[in-house]
Amino acid sequence: MRKTTRYVLAAVLTLVVSVLHASQHESLVVFLVRHGEKVDRGDDPELSTAGRERASVLASVLRSAEIEHVHSSDYVRTRATAEPTAAEYGLAVEVYDPQDLPALVDNLRRTGGRHLVVGHSNTTPPLVSLLGGDPGPPIDEAEEYDRLYVVTVGRDGTAVTVMMRYGTPYHPPHPTDDD
Repeated sequence: MRKTTRYVLAAVLTLVVSVLHASQHESLVVFLVRHGEKVDRGDDPELSTAGRERASVLASVLRSAEIEHVHSSDYVRTRATAEPTAAEYGLAVEVYDPQDLPALVDNLRRTGGRHLVVGHSNTTPPLVSLLGGDPGPPIDEAEEYDRLYVVTVGRDGTAVTVMMRYGTPYHPPHPTDDD
């Protein structure tokens, strides 16, 4: 079995368990990711081959999550990351302003249900926090594209965060012993 297939299967299993639990008790489930890998050119770069593959893997991981809304900032790389999942569910990608995350949170809370939000390394963790979740450590801007948050917000406003990985894994740099 390919390494990527094992990662997808593990992510799907974890996701299914958390979503099934959430669906019985909660009113809002938000899946949050950073866009996939991008090419290094221009102000609004598109996804690289690896980024397009990651977007496809994301759609596969979320295929049983019963996503009702897909949100993306208005950049080529974020829309391209969101589109395979939106297509899986026959949904339009709803564009949000990454400079106004509180407005997005208000919309998510008001709408309820299950949402995928595709953002950036500098907007996804703050959005998790605004939802009441735990963003964990900062995202490595240069190389970390595999983080998938699942934030479940209860009817009482309390949030539970599950942070998973999907697709080709990120391997953080190891400190050297040069000191």
